Amino acid sequence: MSLEWEQIDFSAGNLHVRRVKHGSPSVHPIRGDELRALRKLQREAPPSRFVFVSERGSPFTTAGFARMVERAAAAAGLGIKAHAHMLRHGCGYYLANKGHDTRSLQAWLGHKNIAHTVRYTELAPDRFKTFWRE
Repeated sequence: MSLEWEQIDFSAGNLHVRRVKHGSPSVHPIRGDELRALRKLQREAPPSRFVFVSERGSPFTTAGFARMVERAAAAAGLGIKAHAHMLRHGCGYYLANKGHDTRSLQAWLGHKNIAHTVRYTELAPDRFKTFWRE
């Protein structure tokens, strides 16, 4: 959760991802609009080695992020107790349904064991709808 500015390579447009729970580190691309937003944040935020900080200037904690997701879900009227890990599941589910292969998703999500990736990549119920159609 403690993303540091040194992990962002503005010139190459890359994010160097460090993993928790023995996950595999990776490098992810950052698009132009994302880079511009990060540059703006860096200019306007209080000086810190961390990208996301609390009002007190300390690194944004995992618990703080979890509370923010819960409040956002409540404010959106989702009617569920949302947790931050749902974002990870949503990412895997979305990319799998866009046709990305499981090995690539494994690297993107940082899983050492592909069995963990399979949990995130459940496909939509209509996935077979276009099989054998031209």
